[in-house]
Amino acid sequence: MPPSTPRPLLPRLRLLAVASLVGIAGWPLAGAVGVNWGAASSSSHPLPPPKVVELLRSNNVSRVRLSDADPDVLLSLAGSGIAVTVGIPDLMLRTLNSSRKAAESWVHDNVTRYFPAGGPGVRIEYIAVGDDPFLLSHGDQFYPFVLGAATQIQAALTKANLGSKVKVVVPCSFDAFQSESNLPSEGHFRPDVNKTMIQLLTFLSEHRSPFFVSILPFLSFHQSKNISLDFALFKGTVRPHNDSHRIYKNSFDLSYDTLVTALYNAGFPQMEIVVAQIGWPTDGAANATSVIAEDFMKGLVDHIHSKTGTPLRPRNPPLEVYILSLLDEDQRSTSAGNFERHWGVFTFDGQAKYNVDLGQGSRKLWNAQNVEYLPSRWCVVNNNENLSNATASFLDACSVADCTAVAPGGSCYNIGWPRNVSYAFNSYYQQHDQRLDSCYFGGLGLITTVDPSTDTCRFAVGLRTSHSSILVSPQLLLMSSLFTTILMVFIFFT
Repeated sequence: MPPSTPRPLLPRLRLLAVASLVGIAGWPLAGAVGVNWGAASSSSHPLPPPKVVELLRSNNVSRVRLSDADPDVLLSLAGSGIAVTVGIPDLMLRTLNSSRKAAESWVHDNVTRYFPAGGPGVRIEYIAVGDDPFLLSHGDQFYPFVLGAATQIQAALTKANLGSKVKVVVPCSFDAFQSESNLPSEGHFRPDVNKTMIQLLTFLSEHRSPFFVSILPFLSFHQSKNISLDFALFKGTVRPHNDSHRIYKNSFDLSYDTLVTALYNAGFPQMEIVVAQIGWPTDGAANATSVIAEDFMKGLVDHIHSKTGTPLRPRNPPLEVYILSLLDEDQRSTSAGNFERHWGVFTFDGQAKYNVDLGQGSRKLWNAQNVEYLPSRWCVVNNNENLSNATASFLDACSVADCTAVAPGGSCYNIGWPRNVSYAFNSYYQQHDQRLDSCYFGGLGLITTVDPSTDTCRFAVGLRTSHSSILVSPQLLLMSSLFTTILMVFIFFT
């Protein structure tokens, strides 16, 4: 069992010595809070990057983690002063692992070009190699290539004279470390990834890079009978968990110290930790609401800002914490649950769902300004038509559109039939830029200028963007099914 692991004295003194330079150099102090900004492909109508940067700056967000290296996003961040983590997708790891040339090309195209001589560049601090390569559900698809890819990227940075300016990190999923007893003192890395993890930690230690990890108390609450909602929400009145006379009052500290023990057992007790993903969804599952999310976020931010640390790392909070996420993403995978599309502190169009201190202090979050929407039109069910085939059309729309809000546990689940069909029709219609043919549905669709939203269920209007034009229609997507083909013929030609 690891002892408490505060930072060594000399490094801490050095931190104090340079603390006054933070405002000038932008060096992170322990407890810095940033946000995750998802890929454009995760949203059918992404908020334009300049608008997102305005949103970040108006709320004093100083750090952002990107899931990829979208040039439009990086260009919009130029001169903003916001510290940036650039991501490399899992699917690129195999190529980068085997090709130095590919790594050098990636660094040139996605890092070096944003460090112009004498001009306003992008403040890239980290390159995250992989999205979630250690995720249990991925098996061994990606993690065997992590170390090689990270080494190649590091070499490419050194060649580009950026080795001292940009650090290479690798995101670690919430399920890459575990404790069968749910006690932090028995934490360890999963046996299948342990060898690779030790090699990776050696690499990170050699280059003084922190360990990036996802900690998701929402999932811990849903997956463990031993975690109560109040324990996950930092409620001080709950019954604490006792582990060898160490008292745990919240789920975050429990998970964090499980990782601390895993690092200790791997031989790296002093490894700095960055919480790369942590959040609470607002829809798509039981206890996923804006009210509960606000409670969680307030508890988290207060805990981080207090710098009390955890029982195994007292007064030593994570180096940085990145909220999952800035905006909702209606094309994000729902393999883990419908809630995956509702992590945002803001809605897809940049409107705050609740209040949390992202850097703006005591004032409320500032919404995105001058957002350009499509016209105020919605697609709903035509109640004057025969609705016997409405369910089939509903399923067709939901094969592409985001229907997570009308699924069980969603905020629109109780609107009933056929309003839930109208919700699906409208979601599909907005995703396809309100094209006339996208509200057909075999004659069941009707375009209206009367907002069908209710007090608890928002029928959204899409943003003005050409991104959704690449979406494939559900008819094409499902054409491989003979049954669906026959159904489509029936719908469109009768």
